[in-house]
Amino acid sequence: MGAGAIKKQGGGGRGRKRSRAQPMSEINVTPFVDVMLVLLIIFMVAAPLLTVGVSVELPKSAAGALPTEQEEPLTVTVTADGEVQIQTTSVERTQLVTRLRAIAAERASDRVFLRADGAVPYSSVMEVMGALNAGGFSNIGLVTDIGGPALDSGDASGN
Repeated sequence: MGAGAIKKQGGGGRGRKRSRAQPMSEINVTPFVDVMLVLLIIFMVAAPLLTVGVSVELPKSAAGALPTEQEEPLTVTVTADGEVQIQTTSVERTQLVTRLRAIAAERASDRVFLRADGAVPYSSVMEVMGALNAGGFSNIGLVTDIGGPALDSGDASGN
């Protein structure tokens, strides 16, 4: 693993002076590559476990993903039974605007992601969106699962 010695090519015959061994000047990168591959595998396995969220059945959509940002995204979730959660903390609907204003004062970004179960009525989702707007968050992203139905059939004739 360390530096070795390489013997000089030279005659081994009689009467010739023996030469000194010179240090090897090459670095063995194999252990470095092994360690890096192990770390890569560890991070690939651990990364999906780092996502925080509440289990909801998201509706499907044909929309693409939003670009990522520096700050950890704020997520508001409406569960199937109508419960509202900020990140993973349950919040009463009457206290939602107050909590959102306090959070908005501490954050640099006004972006928030709204996750709502597909079984939640549209009016309930709109109430939470109104609370988000009143709480200081005007950049609201609706979270859906990919692979949903697209409204355009790709046919220019409109059939």
